[in-house]
Amino acid sequence: MKHNNELSADILKDIEDIGKITIVPNLLTVICQTTGMGFAAVARVTDNKWITCSVKDDILFGLKPGDELQLETTICNEIRVSHEAVVIDHVAKDADFVNHHTPAMYGFQSYISMPIIRKDGSFFGTLCAIDPKPRELKVGGIMEMFRLFAELIAFHLQAVEHLGSTISELKNVRTGYQQYEEEQKIFTAALEKQVQQRTIELKNSNEDLHKMNKELQAFAYVSSHDLQEPLRKIRTFASRLRDTELANLTEHGKDYFRRMEQAAGKMQQLISDLLAFSGIAKLERLYETKNIAVVIDEVKEDMKEELLEKNAVIEMGALCEVRMIPFQFRQLIQNIISNSLKFSKDGVAAQITISSSMVNGSHAGIGQLDTDRQYCHLKIADNGIGFEQRYSEQIFHLFQRLHGSSEYPGTGLGLSIVERIVENHQGYITAEGEVAKGATFHIYLPTQ
Repeated sequence: MKHNNELSADILKDIEDIGKITIVPNLLTVICQTTGMGFAAVARVTDNKWITCSVKDDILFGLKPGDELQLETTICNEIRVSHEAVVIDHVAKDADFVNHHTPAMYGFQSYISMPIIRKDGSFFGTLCAIDPKPRELKVGGIMEMFRLFAELIAFHLQAVEHLGSTISELKNVRTGYQQYEEEQKIFTAALEKQVQQRTIELKNSNEDLHKMNKELQAFAYVSSHDLQEPLRKIRTFASRLRDTELANLTEHGKDYFRRMEQAAGKMQQLISDLLAFSGIAKLERLYETKNIAVVIDEVKEDMKEELLEKNAVIEMGALCEVRMIPFQFRQLIQNIISNSLKFSKDGVAAQITISSSMVNGSHAGIGQLDTDRQYCHLKIADNGIGFEQRYSEQIFHLFQRLHGSSEYPGTGLGLSIVERIVENHQGYITAEGEVAKGATFHIYLPTQ
């Protein structure tokens, strides 16, 4: 990317015209707030150039108006040819774009771009957004919102261009200017009415989505409860068979019996983790101001046997005081410590180091944090087997495992629960690892 000081007069006028459309910054802000994406822009795209006209950049992507990307490196070049929108929820899971050069070059996982078409059918550019994290963009009216905003920009652009020609032609004719002013009032009133109507539609769509999510959580919770009863009977009868009939079985029969008990145990753990995951969103969020060290001491007491088994040592200094949901926060700490114990090295005492510091969102170097908010940066590091850094996001996904269940038991839900709890606290979590050297979790929690 580069700043181009040799742009043609036509391109400079296009950038200036977009700058005159006062609603564009508000539209980009609404896009980022609605989708959760950190970068949104209006781009002028020609047959040989891609130029930024207006931008909202919360992820420090580094573009500003007048900056240029090499056209062939963008997906917008393909949209210029097809006049069709492109939407990607998750690049890594999208068969059409998983190997595309653009996401790899610019480091994004979610992408949406809508063509901006003038009234005469000519292609102006794109309204686009990207984010390094996957986002759900094909639900809740997102596409319809982008289409509306692209039409609004095209409509405004036509008005701005029309205004320019009108002023040059009728520079000294007051009546012409008065007529234009009246048209602008009518246009503004119509635009406000249309925006209000679309806002109501988006609000209704979001409410419907929220209702469906609640129903889905309730279904998962009830289903998990219903699954426990037959599983409880299986484990009860298995226990009776072990007490009375195990000695009568052949070696093959005993092996099958052990496998049955292990499978029932794994199922029980999976149901428990599913209940925990669905319950995180369901529980009432009652916050308390509490020192993190107090919670860690409670978890250490609860996990005394597991810590002794691994000869584990937990070291911590003075820790922050934050607003927390105590039950959830204990679960967060317990899951991370359990993860460190599970993936400790054979024959090496597990060592877990916990520290914290205060940091302002603007100085943390993380685009997802509010720049005007204070955060507690909680750091939990271990000396376990670690992981390759390229898996740093995958480890938080539901049921994602980097190792076989026979080697390291578990359901793959522990860190997903951790991430959801951090989100409930309006925080952010990242992970870094190095094979054979350990893993470190960085958790940013607002202090108020």
